[in-house]
Amino acid sequence: MLDFTAMVLEYMPNGSLNKKLYSEKNCLHLVERLNIMIDIPLAMEYLHHDYTVPVMHCDLKPANVLLDQDLTAHVADVGIAKMLAQEGNIAQTKTLGTIGYIAPEYGLDGQVSTSSDVYSFGILLLETFTRKKTTNDKFRGNLSLHKWVCLSFPDAVLDILDADLVSDIGFRRVTVDENQSQIKQLLVLIINVAFLCLKELPEERINMREVVVQLKKIRAELTNLDSYRI
Repeated sequence: MLDFTAMVLEYMPNGSLNKKLYSEKNCLHLVERLNIMIDIPLAMEYLHHDYTVPVMHCDLKPANVLLDQDLTAHVADVGIAKMLAQEGNIAQTKTLGTIGYIAPEYGLDGQVSTSSDVYSFGILLLETFTRKKTTNDKFRGNLSLHKWVCLSFPDAVLDILDADLVSDIGFRRVTVDENQSQIKQLLVLIINVAFLCLKELPEERINMREVVVQLKKIRAELTNLDSYRI
């Protein structure tokens, strides 16, 4: 008789966010993307604030977000997660996450905190709405996804969003002036949440609990519009 330990996980029929986001079929619409971006910080909020000892994921990225049948997001691959000592809020590690998602303080000296996950989520949020990988060919030299979005924010925010997402917004709009203007305003607020996550100094970033509150408020306003009412 074989003696082994197995971990049985729920089957995720929609695969990873990375696979879904870059698939040519079944484009994620605005509310679906926003729902996924709320599910992730909800999970991280528990790890950061409600667990006995704060736990950091250390490798948040689209490939580590799995989607179930209802497109509910599940944070996966916590293999390099770190626990913070109860007396402090910073840990040190030689195990880095993925280039493009790593917080500045993480890549320089291996210092990580819950704010490091917040930074990674900020990049993840930008990627989900722009559909641009952090490794995109246009991001060379000093130009990163974050800086590229900054160049068009806030006035030309529609220019940097995923073209399929913008098309979906146009299809759903009730009137060109009023409804699209309201949606654009909410998209600016979503991108601004990402910017609050991407502050250079860890102590200046918002936390996952605040991310959840802000994104839920945006979703409530969005789904209250006639074209997105659910």
